[in-house]
Order: sequence, then C-alpha cells, then structure tokens
Amino acid sequence: MAIDTPRPEYMQVADALRAAIEAGEWEPGALIPPEPELATRYGTTRATVNRALSILRAEGLVRPRQGRGTTVRPLPVLRRDGAGRQRREAREEGQARGAFDAEIRRHGLEPRTDADVRQVPAPAGIAELLGVEEGAMVLARRREMYASGEPVQMATSYIPLDIAEGTPIAGQDTGPGGIYSRFAELGHDPVAFGETVRIRRPADEEAQFLDMDLDQRVIAIRRTAATAEGRVIEVNEIAMPAHQWELSYEWPAS
Repeated sequence: MAIDTPRPEYMQVADALRAAIEAGEWEPGALIPPEPELATRYGTTRATVNRALSILRAEGLVRPRQGRGTTVRPLPVLRRDGAGRQRREAREEGQARGAFDAEIRRHGLEPRTDADVRQVPAPAGIAELLGVEEGAMVLARRREMYASGEPVQMATSYIPLDIAEGTPIAGQDTGPGGIYSRFAELGHDPVAFGETVRIRRPADEEAQFLDMDLDQRVIAIRRTAATAEGRVIEVNEIAMPAHQWELSYEWPAS
C-alpha cells in the first residue's frame, strides 16, 4: 500500500501566504515582506519562500515589481455577469459607454477604454459568422480596457461595413450603451447573444498588455450578437486574465 507523503513545505508556505493575503494582512497593491523576512516568519529557507511565491505568482495573486519587490494583486476579482450585462438598462446605467464601462463602475473602480477603430480584411472564422466573404473588409474595434489604471481586458469587435460605416459605431466614443444601443437606433437591435469560452495561454501581445506571465492563462470569449432575423451583426473576441475575472451566467429554466 502506498504511504501518503506530507504536503511539500513550499506548498504549505504558499497556503499560509495566500491565507494571510485573503485575511487582509497585506492590502491590494501592498508590498509583501522580503523573502529573508518571510523565511524567518515561517521557519524555512529563502529558496522555499521563493518557490511558494512562484505558486502565488502563477495564480495571479502576487506580482514582482522591478526594484520594488513582490506586491499583492492590485484589484479584487471582478465579476462578469454574462447575461445581465447586455440588458440596455445595465449597459447604459449612469451614461456608461457599454457593458464593460458599467460593470467596472459597479465594482467601485474607474473604467477606461482605449479604442483603435479601422477597416480590416475579415479573418476566415469571423467572415463565416458575419456572412461575408473571407477577406472582405469589415470594421474592427480593437480595445484595451482598464479598471482604475490596471489593464484587465482586451477585445476586438468585427462588424459588417454596411451597418457600421459612417455611423457612430465607427467612432471612438460610441455614446451611452455602446455599440449595442447604436445598433438598435439603426434598426439592427441585437436580441440574441452567444458566447463560447475557453482557457488558453496568452498570446505575446495579450501577455504584454495584461502584464501576465506566459505560464498564466487567459479566459478567451468569442461573443456573437444577432438580430431577430438571425443576422450576426458583431463578433467580439475577448481576452481577460483568468485570475482577475469570475464569470457568472444566469438564465430562466424555461
């Protein structure tokens, strides 16, 4: 019979550090004591503490800062209401510029979105969903999104030009409610949404913007928005750090 081995010491130290952070001993953004001090506190070696911190770093709970040391993740875990966030009253709340803007404000944080809007050839998978030829020009709205100055999400929406060109959808600021409210005003009210979700390694560009290690993971969401006639009017490719977000989905049973 195999004999159970005790939990490795570095994992025990990681558990203790995690518990201390969750108990509020070190506030979000605060510096954690240096490794020698932690080694003394837990009666272990600096190498063991270093390995324990590597676990918390992979979890996204702490991050190293050049010349400063190791800090606690600066933001709380953010909750994303997959269904409720798309209701018009939710995405326009307080003159919010769409669902992301509104949900970040509900967390008590300050949202910011930097948008790059341009026409691009539609990639194969996107073109198929939008019902256009591969390589046909579509409007791409690429966004880098922040919560109180911290990068938390990247997203690119692809929209058919016959809907978007020459409208507020092609502008930097799409107004209260974002592009979905503008779709409705143009007679293309989105009434059905679909999302596919997977976990993957971040692309280099995502890791750089989201301040992630390549061994961490992003939640990758592809969302489609369709009209009552079944036309897909937007495909949105979203990437967010898995350690930063909690996804919530609720729907009626019938």
